[in-house]
Amino acid sequence: MADLFEAGIDPAARPLAERIRPAHLNDVSGHHRQIGQGSALRRQISNGRLPSLIFWGPPGVGKTTIGRLLADATGYRFVSVSAVSAGVKDVKEIISQARQDLALYQKKTALFIDEIHRFNKAQQDALLHAVEDGTLVLIGASTENPSFEVIPALLSRCQVIKLENLSVEDLKNIALRAMKEDVLLCRHQFQITNWEKFLLHGGGDARKTLNLLENLYHLSDKTAEIILIDDPLLDLAVDYQPAFYDKQGEMHYDVISAFIKSVRGSHPDGALYWLAVMIEGGEDPLFIARRLVILAAEDVGNAEPYALSLANAGFEAVQKIGMPEGRIILAQVTTYLAACPKSNAAYLGISAAQEMVRKKGVQPVPLHLRNAPTRLMKELNYGGDYKYPHDFPGHFIGQEYLPETLSAEQFYKPQPIGREEKLGEYLRQLWKRE
Repeated sequence: MADLFEAGIDPAARPLAERIRPAHLNDVSGHHRQIGQGSALRRQISNGRLPSLIFWGPPGVGKTTIGRLLADATGYRFVSVSAVSAGVKDVKEIISQARQDLALYQKKTALFIDEIHRFNKAQQDALLHAVEDGTLVLIGASTENPSFEVIPALLSRCQVIKLENLSVEDLKNIALRAMKEDVLLCRHQFQITNWEKFLLHGGGDARKTLNLLENLYHLSDKTAEIILIDDPLLDLAVDYQPAFYDKQGEMHYDVISAFIKSVRGSHPDGALYWLAVMIEGGEDPLFIARRLVILAAEDVGNAEPYALSLANAGFEAVQKIGMPEGRIILAQVTTYLAACPKSNAAYLGISAAQEMVRKKGVQPVPLHLRNAPTRLMKELNYGGDYKYPHDFPGHFIGQEYLPETLSAEQFYKPQPIGREEKLGEYLRQLWKRE
């Protein structure tokens, strides 16, 4: 710490989040299952092996820090680029240098690519051979599900590690460590009167929490014996740093949440406002379109089955048309979904069925529903008692389709709204149930 002063470098020149980055994997808060002692990744690292990885998770949970520490722990040269600004030429130059370092100095390279989902196919193809032949190890970071955007050939050569939001306790420990160890903050004693409010404004993001703490420090009375962080100072700090739309930061999650909840709440005006915020902020239009497809199935469902077709058509149209005209397509889909009757019965149904599978395991398939491709299976009466519904009046015959132990279960419960109301009436008539 003192070296900073001796070198004449202002210790406040770097943000607090940079000044207290963990120096060892053991210092990282949270993610014990993924990178803690005894985890599969730590065992590989302890054996000197660094596999190609993709960290998938929200901003501010430590993806870059963990990538750097993994490289340090295995002796790899760490090279970091952003997919937003790097091109194929940059990637090829890094690969060439990595190949030279490996041949001349036996020095291995770990290439960290932030927001790897923003790399196009050509950029990802440029990486593929170097990852395959061991020229370098790839460590990608993504706030989006990599299975949507990373090409299968590259994805299959990487271990995908999902990082969750940090817990309240993790964030509190990070803030306390900063107060104790940072070159500026350690000179003072701190008293936070409302930890819940402080951490709430941190939004589950370590970087945002530390930025808030740094702002509070600079706004506080540092002549006092104890720096008091109370509600008025917190309010001042939040007002001092007004929120703006950051498509790679926490606002990305806040605004898409407000957008989805407005559509779900059948409020087209609110939905259009948050859609406008995202468009004006330069949000990826395909990210918005993808959320609308999910929303059509999860929140509209069979109350208006056409909503899913429209949302999917909207996604494909935005892909073809691009921006700025794509905003009109997004607006049409958004307003239609917001104006539709809503049902989450399909979402609740599959969730309930999955929970049953997790709770009771996979039950045997009833004999009459089994396939019988071999003679032995036919002799065992596989499929023998199955009744073909189209052979019966109304193309229906009552027979059991659930395992015997689950015959009384009902996972899908149609709601009395929109087209789903008619589906519910039809099913009740068929199955003679309430």
